[in-house]
Parts: sequence; structure tokens; C-alpha cells
Amino acid sequence: MSESNIPNLRAELRTRTGKGAARQARRNGLVPGIVYGGGQNPIPINLNFNGLIKRLRAGRFLSTLYNLQIEGVDDSRVICRSVQRDVVKDLPTHVDFMRLQRTSKINLFIPITFVNNELSPGLKRGGVLTVVRGEVELIVTASDIPNEITADLTGLDVGDVITISSVEIPAGCKPTITDRDFVIANISAPSGLKSSDQEVVSDEQEVSEEEAEKE
Repeated sequence: MSESNIPNLRAELRTRTGKGAARQARRNGLVPGIVYGGGQNPIPINLNFNGLIKRLRAGRFLSTLYNLQIEGVDDSRVICRSVQRDVVKDLPTHVDFMRLQRTSKINLFIPITFVNNELSPGLKRGGVLTVVRGEVELIVTASDIPNEITADLTGLDVGDVITISSVEIPAGCKPTITDRDFVIANISAPSGLKSSDQEVVSDEQEVSEEEAEKE
């Protein structure tokens, strides 16, 4: 993943700490947080409440690498490790971020792109690509995060299944699930073809039953 593909996350330094300061921040439309790790001292921060809510609703907040931007502080790569919420309103009240060094290993969900659809006999016959997993959780290095995983559909026919072992995983990465060859997608028959197949099976059964009666 190039630097330009890492989303920016803006925050401001929190000059006061403690419960009173945190309550004041929330009244001002901010969510207090902390940035720690990376061999540096912890930094108290405030995040814009509405901006944070938008990111949380978009999903994958806890597995997305961000470029944290704080005025007067060098940008740093961070990943969220905890979002504390109000027990009644279920709204964020505090956020913990961990700094990552370039050699840090982290778990991230990487999207899958399916290519060479036109070279799949199954799709040419009207088959349907059914995606079971649109992304796969990988253990990656912070300095070398892939933008995507590519799944090649060349030669695949109706009924064929794409598993994690049939997909090329970028160098330096590995799936978090290693004890089974899990399914990513399959090429299923279109509804019309399924109905036709069922009718053929039904006809064959009737013929068999008639032959059995004759015997």
C-alpha cells in the first residue's frame, strides 16, 4: 500500500487530562483519546465526534491503518486498538491508538479483486460469481501493506470453487486462518440452468420408476 492510499486521520493535542477535561471535550463535540507505543511517549488527543462517528459507521475502523495528523507533531501510522462507548447511548467516549513502526506486524483486512472474468467458461455460459469473502484478514508488515489480493478466474467453470490456497498471497503476508483452506468465491449455475438440471433429474427419475414397475 502506497503512502497515498493510507487514509489521513486528523486530531488535535489535548492539553488537559483527567475526567473533567474529558467531559469538557465531549461537550465541545470532541472525543478524547490516547496515542501510545512506537518507542515514544503517549500523547493525549481529541478527535472530532462527527468525523469519528462517520468512520465507525463505515466499518473496519479497528482494522484500518491511518496516517495520524496532529498539528505540531510528526505524522505517524496508527491503528485503533480500543473504542470505549457509553453503556446507555452506545456512543464513543474514548479511543486508543497504537503507533506502528515500519517493521511492525499487524492484522488487516485486504480486499480481493477478481480478474479475467472473460476467460472463465462458467461465466461465459451464464454462471454467476458468488463472492463468499470480499476481503481476507492477513498478517502484514506496516511498511508493505498490499492494496488488494488478486483472484484469477481463468479456466473456471460452473461448480468450481476458489479457495485461499488458489490465490496468490503477496510476499511477506500470510492469512490469519491457517488451519483450513477456506472458500473465497465460487461459480454457481444461473437459476435457469438450475431449473433445467432439476427437470432432467426429474425426468430420469420417472424413467427409472417406470422401468422398475415393468420389472
